[in-house]
Amino acid sequence: MRFIRAAQGVSGRSQTLFAITRCLPFLVLAAVLGIELSPAHTLYTGPLLSPAPALAAVTMGPVGTGGVAVLAGVVSAITAIHNDAWGTPQLYTNLLALLVVAVASVATCAVRVRRDRELAHVRRIAEVSQNVVLRPLPARMGVVNTASVYLAAERGAQIGGDLYEAMCTRYGVRLIVGDVRGKGLAAVRSAAAVVGAFREAVHYEQDLAEVMHRCAAALAREDELLDRSQLQDPRELEEQFVTVLLAQVVTDDSLVRLINRGHPPPLVMHEGEVRSLDPARPLPPLGLEEFLGPPAIGVETFPFLPGDRLLLHTDGVIEARNDYDEFFPLQRAMETLDCATPSEYLDGLRHALVRHTEGRLTDDAAMVLIERDTGGADRPFR
Repeated sequence: MRFIRAAQGVSGRSQTLFAITRCLPFLVLAAVLGIELSPAHTLYTGPLLSPAPALAAVTMGPVGTGGVAVLAGVVSAITAIHNDAWGTPQLYTNLLALLVVAVASVATCAVRVRRDRELAHVRRIAEVSQNVVLRPLPARMGVVNTASVYLAAERGAQIGGDLYEAMCTRYGVRLIVGDVRGKGLAAVRSAAAVVGAFREAVHYEQDLAEVMHRCAAALAREDELLDRSQLQDPRELEEQFVTVLLAQVVTDDSLVRLINRGHPPPLVMHEGEVRSLDPARPLPPLGLEEFLGPPAIGVETFPFLPGDRLLLHTDGVIEARNDYDEFFPLQRAMETLDCATPSEYLDGLRHALVRHTEGRLTDDAAMVLIERDTGGADRPFR
């Protein structure tokens, strides 16, 4: 829980800094007014009024910035009358400087606000598009409890290629986690093609390897149909591939079945100890069959006992760095957390990741956590 408290502390410090910055113009005006009206003032503070609108433009809108500029003009007039400086060249110079800074600050602020609104609108569109690939998972599926989280990198309005899905089928609970190399339209279309094929195939293909073949075929068809003229840089498609991890949990055994094609291996927690489920024979990602040939896909099995937790994630999690260029210690964070439910546990990991990077992710990050129910051995799949 210390990761959660630390992340909340970072957020609290940001809010405090924002509040101080917003109050700074008024503190400057109050300081100038207090010094100038003091009987013993010896410091001429007129030039200090000019930066007030610029300071206000950092955290306020055009109206607020203009209001600070008007207030600064009023303070300048009051101090000039009090000190018998009305009509002097110095007063006119200060007012002219204040006017220039005020006009520039209001104009700059108006442009910033307009761009922020446009960016927010594009981000909402991107979020809707991303939700097609990253639908929220239900809390309960068959004999497992599930939770998921997705963190978008701070890259403007670009949409990432992370993908995940979990389906409850007659063959068990089947999951997919993947990551498309690249960003933008091509990455989203590739991710949607792979997820769409998975959602269809898991209900009809008994063999998990056939599900992977269906995903690979869907990606190949999408690459053939994609209009390269729609891409900002068509050359990016030539280097695009998808790392994919498939997992399956059934009712009548305590195993998890995995197929890993170039994706970071999942982590399983058993009795407080975390270990990586590395594949015995690494397989290439989807989309490289043209260069490496179709691989012979085999399903690998690992123990997955009641009470165990399995974390599937993208490389944006383990490759997240802090200011010291250190990777996020995912396994250590998993062993440190002690939360009752998968949702709380995954939320703790999210806070730990945000704390490690101080909210500055360089790549999208997705995590899916499943916990085998200790009392669900006789519970059938729906």
